[in-house]
Amino acid sequence: MKKSYKIGTWMLTNTPAGLDVISKSGFDFVCIDLEHSSISYEDLNSLLIILDKNKVDSFVRVSSNNQTEIKKALDLGAKGIIVPMINNEADAIKAVSYTYYPKKGQRGIGLSRAQGYGYNFKNYLKIANKIKLIFQIETVNAIQNLEKILKVKGFDGTMIGPYDLSGSLGNLGKFDTKEFKAAILRYEKISKKYNKFMGSHIAYPEVDSVKNLIRKKYKFIAVGTDMTLLGGACRFLLSKIN
Repeated sequence: MKKSYKIGTWMLTNTPAGLDVISKSGFDFVCIDLEHSSISYEDLNSLLIILDKNKVDSFVRVSSNNQTEIKKALDLGAKGIIVPMINNEADAIKAVSYTYYPKKGQRGIGLSRAQGYGYNFKNYLKIANKIKLIFQIETVNAIQNLEKILKVKGFDGTMIGPYDLSGSLGNLGKFDTKEFKAAILRYEKISKKYNKFMGSHIAYPEVDSVKNLIRKKYKFIAVGTDMTLLGGACRFLLSKIN
């Protein structure tokens, strides 16, 4: 039976060999993070080549809802874009516009790696407007404005940014407060109402937490990062030895 959700992970470092190993491990997608890393566009180009080679869906989280940054990530060959800090309808409309070519959006047209440097441009046009676009919902304002955000046409789904949302609620890193739980319940209820897929990121891999999201019908689940996966494996090994 085909599963109804996708499990991926997050890349915070420019480690091509590490990404090669990770992307051969069975993840459905890998997101390369430009928001909280030192990864450059040159690094991004090399990392996307690895994901293409290993036939794993590639997402790029841009550092902000910025037209130039989204355009560059797409021109380098990203199959999906994750935009942080979508707080209202206007933010959502901008992100859609920046991601897609006319008439759907206003993405600039160039001849880069994604288009085969021009030699694959016609074929690329067939897939360009099917690029996955995900909004991060990670502030009190975003939760309050969620219905208006989800009414915007042209994107695929959303994902919670747990740490930023908890900070916006005044309890950074605390996910068991009444306020945080209430915000998540509102997120889930409204997302289901508008039939937009839900997503989240669990920074430190916890099987029970992932299974709980699956039970709650989340479709896009990022588990760990390259660094927490590595750190977790080291700590687990040493706990069995010492």
